Amino acid sequence: MADTLAPVVRTTTRLPLLDVLRGAAILGTLMTNVWIFASPGSEWGVVQGGMKVPDALDDPSAATIAETVFRFLADGKFLALLTVLFGVGLAIQFDSAARRGEPWPGRYPKRAAFLFVEGTVHFVLVFAWDVLMGYAVTALLVAWLLARSERVRRVAMWTAGGLHLALIGLLTLDAMARPDGPPKTPDPAAVDLYAHGSLPAQVAFRLEHFLILRIEPVFTFGLLVFLFLLGVRLHRAGAFTATADGRRIRRRLAAWGLGLGLPLNAAATLGGGDFFLLGRYGAAPLLALGYIGLIGIALDRLWIPRAATRALGSVGRTALSCYVAQNLLCMLLCYGIGLGLAERLGGSGPWWVMGLWAGVSLVLAAGSWLWLRRFDRGPLEALQHAVLSPRRPRRRPPV
Repeated sequence: MADTLAPVVRTTTRLPLLDVLRGAAILGTLMTNVWIFASPGSEWGVVQGGMKVPDALDDPSAATIAETVFRFLADGKFLALLTVLFGVGLAIQFDSAARRGEPWPGRYPKRAAFLFVEGTVHFVLVFAWDVLMGYAVTALLVAWLLARSERVRRVAMWTAGGLHLALIGLLTLDAMARPDGPPKTPDPAAVDLYAHGSLPAQVAFRLEHFLILRIEPVFTFGLLVFLFLLGVRLHRAGAFTATADGRRIRRRLAAWGLGLGLPLNAAATLGGGDFFLLGRYGAAPLLALGYIGLIGIALDRLWIPRAATRALGSVGRTALSCYVAQNLLCMLLCYGIGLGLAERLGGSGPWWVMGLWAGVSLVLAAGSWLWLRRFDRGPLEALQHAVLSPRRPRRRPPV
């Protein structure tokens, strides 16, 4: 694929495929996060290893198979897809600044700072496993790299990816070397907190355990840098354009991403908990590239109904607002400060969790479509634009 990533394709119009991919990435991350909201102990249960996927080989029931497939298709894949697309967005902003003759990074550090503040508020008030804070920090480094030579970016990309794989490999070997302990159970205090505790109590809990709950973007920083820069390369190669080169790249992404990603992710899943990190942070990004190619091919060949394309595109155009909204809705539906569905329906099987995902996804798709009929941007996107847009001095009327 190296020869297809050499040319730079500059575009001035909005790319429909990117909106659809962003929409799929937002709803796809919810496919993973919804299990966190529905589990006893919620966010703290992830730290304690309480998010294990049931073994369909031991229990080949329809419910277990459905949950296994559902979580297999989502876990880590759409998060990687979202990360690649964030790198694409950064490259588009760089190209826009170049066309306007503006210096780079220019105002972008302010945009990254605003994103970090948004992520911090989201982390404190809504959801501990926020991605915006990590993206904001990574974007500052990648923004600096965009002003460097292609050789520097290539070295940085593969160095970051290699260090990340080495770290994940060492952690996997450590997990395999450790003797199996007793089954882990959720912390009763955390279970009670999310089932019956108040919002201030949950906020205090997140702040108290800030370092542990923010560990994911720290040890995956190399992966974030790699995927950001990969998104830059794909954008500059024209992978998201309606051209012959774009379609060729998407076919290659689908062939390699699905051909290698599916068996590798299946092997990591069958390997059990010891291979969780290798699957989520090693094999999953490869399958995410397959998703890019597959969705692109489906759009090229009109396999996706127009209604679904419009819905995903609307979510993609309001991606930041929908990302925060989906977590806010799940918090209000699952925690004790709202309907408390996690406690009421806990132990009743996975169907209600998948139904919750479908319901929230439909609300986001319909809500974003209706919003965009009246406004050009989503709510948070409009706020960001209002805060970051340069102030133009008012002209005094002539005397």
